[in-house]
Amino acid sequence: MRTSVAGISGVVTPRPAAEPGRAKGFTLLELLVVVAIMALATAGVSLSMRDGVQSQLERDAQRLAAMLESARAQSRMTARAVIWRNTPNGFVFEGLPSTAMPIPWLGTDVVTIGNLAVVLGPEPIIGPQRIRLASLSQPARSLSITTDGVRPFKVAADADATQNTP
Repeated sequence: MRTSVAGISGVVTPRPAAEPGRAKGFTLLELLVVVAIMALATAGVSLSMRDGVQSQLERDAQRLAAMLESARAQSRMTARAVIWRNTPNGFVFEGLPSTAMPIPWLGTDVVTIGNLAVVLGPEPIIGPQRIRLASLSQPARSLSITTDGVRPFKVAADADATQNTP
């Protein structure tokens, strides 16, 4: 069924597929927009993907720092000394009930560098403390959990930790 509009004759002429002087394809602007979108998508994916070993080490370090602060607070509250010691399977908090804190590492290849013990109280001010954690699969990369004795424990890269704590 034909529709008639004022100003248009009844004869319909087919349009040519393309104008003779114009080539088919994408413009440079369209290609640049697509490349920019692809670059943003690639950057987003690469930032969201982290090294599994490094994130395990950071997660264990943050977890241990929180547990050390919790044990330090419990030591002050109960007026009993709490000592953190590393063991071959993980670590232990002496002076707290055995069910008070979890003892294994989250990562399977996280180890403590050095055989040490950290006294967490009951005094409100303790001496400067430092615990170094490393990964068995990447021994060159390690993190330190440090405190100056007054402030809370914090996680720092080894280059940062050596400047603040002995």
